[in-house]
Amino acid sequence: MSKQSVRVATSPQPPIAMHAMPILPGLSPVEAKPLTATFDAGRLSSDGGLVFLREIELRLGLADVITSPLRDDRDQTRVRHSYTEMARARMLMIAAGYEDCDDVDALRNDPALKIAVGRCPETGADLMSQPTLSRLENLADWRALARIGFGQIDLYCRSFPRSPGAIVLDIDDTDDPVHGQQELALFNAHYDCTCFQPIHIFDGLSGKPILSLLRPGKRPSGEEVAKVLRHVIRRIRRHWPHVAILVRGDSHYCSEPALALLEAMRCDYIIGFAINSKLLEIAAPWRAQCDNRRSRMKPTVRRFHQLPYQARDWSRSRKLVARVEATALGTDVRFIVTSLEGRGKTLYEKVFCARGNAENLIKDMKRFTRSDKTACSRWQANQFRLFLHVGAYWLLHTLRQAAPKRSRWRGATFETIRRMFVKVAVHIEELKGKIKLSFPASYPQAAMLATMTGAITTRGP
Repeated sequence: MSKQSVRVATSPQPPIAMHAMPILPGLSPVEAKPLTATFDAGRLSSDGGLVFLREIELRLGLADVITSPLRDDRDQTRVRHSYTEMARARMLMIAAGYEDCDDVDALRNDPALKIAVGRCPETGADLMSQPTLSRLENLADWRALARIGFGQIDLYCRSFPRSPGAIVLDIDDTDDPVHGQQELALFNAHYDCTCFQPIHIFDGLSGKPILSLLRPGKRPSGEEVAKVLRHVIRRIRRHWPHVAILVRGDSHYCSEPALALLEAMRCDYIIGFAINSKLLEIAAPWRAQCDNRRSRMKPTVRRFHQLPYQARDWSRSRKLVARVEATALGTDVRFIVTSLEGRGKTLYEKVFCARGNAENLIKDMKRFTRSDKTACSRWQANQFRLFLHVGAYWLLHTLRQAAPKRSRWRGATFETIRRMFVKVAVHIEELKGKIKLSFPASYPQAAMLATMTGAITTRGP
């Protein structure tokens, strides 16, 4: 019996919906009118402000600073994502609040992010995936990282239209808790956790970042502090040979190697000094005097004294300023060491205490750009990540500085800047001859955003 093909009759099937749009069911009516909600509005994004951050990145050249020291050994005929595009996308995502590397898998076809990276929203290829970004983060060795660090110092110097007469370097560190077996992680008794303890250096006058270095989770030694300051000051002096430099820091940055280096490099300093038994003995009559002068009519008494002092490991005598204060809680005394001349009250209250703003700058870096997202096992990858977060800090800081000087936005946190000027809905339409961006007519900060965008784009590259 020969085999014959058998044709089975089937009933016609309904066409399969290739792009079924979900709906939001059960919405309550408004004034007897039912609400219908579907996901069919076209190409929209909730991060329209990325377009403005792109202008900042292009003018500062942040992606080039981070990727130019990297060696690209890939076959260029098969490359779909350049290192510059990857670094730009990563910094823009961090600035928009997407600090995790794997967030890119959900955002790789976001039209606003594609425009910010430099691709057309519809016809342009989708962005890179998380494994591709992870390979970039693990690419740099210590030599490339050193060149990136010097490049960020150069970026800081280029950000000024002309050489300033004086700058203030605020140096401080913070804890960066770890949750694994990362290289350089140590248990720190002060923070009561296993962590890194990166050093951050900011411009104390402008708030601009200068350098952020990942380091082991322990207090930096005097030799380590001197080494870091030597590299930073030498690099700055390559651009500004005659600039006056003042270094401010907490008491654990006060050591003979650091102070001697600053004096040899013609830099001023005002740094906290840890109290000891000898200084307590010297300050005893000052404390008694303040305590005796305190009364119900004058509940707080504060006095300042200056004295020469040579610590045991110092090579010479230096000037200390003592601040003695008596309150209802008791009498307290603190010391600073400085090379500056002037009244003790002015040096302490106006110059030294201003370094408290460095804590706010570190909070901007750590809390609002999530620079503690250093979960890679290799320290080189975590340092590269820290540089990316410094780039995101530059984006948000520059956007904030674009606001008028007397506006309330100049003092806003990065989170407020992000919510008001980055998290903006936008409808994006790619036409034949242009790309059209349509923002909500009800956006409350339209006039301010236009002012800030004009301030950014008129500066030029």
